[in-house]
Amino acid sequence: MSNAIATLQAAQQRAMAIRPKVNGFPYLAETLRQAGVRRNVWFLPSCQSLYLMEAGAVVDQGMPLVSGMTDVPRFDREALIAALRTDQAGQSTFREFLTASWKAGVVRYDVDFDGRHVTYYGADSDAYSEIYPAVDVGSGA
Repeated sequence: MSNAIATLQAAQQRAMAIRPKVNGFPYLAETLRQAGVRRNVWFLPSCQSLYLMEAGAVVDQGMPLVSGMTDVPRFDREALIAALRTDQAGQSTFREFLTASWKAGVVRYDVDFDGRHVTYYGADSDAYSEIYPAVDVGSGA
């Protein structure tokens, strides 16, 4: 196992242990940032996640949301915002959030941990960005 993978896995485990159910993403994000993760790019519907870290780049291939040839949903900003608010309220699993984002026409999203913002992209030039709040998770990530 590479140092980058070990660092990422340790940070993810710590984040899952400390993050609250409601509005937990900023805790995950800050824990990853402290571990040297600078960006995280998710590709939907393949559920492939690329982590760009000080220690190197790591790809994590999750279970795809669809298989075979599928039409890409049209970008629906309001549906995406609804999916975000549902997730932020702790009322969905991560998989449910990814599915709702895909149904809202998101084909990828990019998390900038230093800038504390996430941008969601549709298949065309559609995009939606949100800034997430700074949180204190202590040190030790």
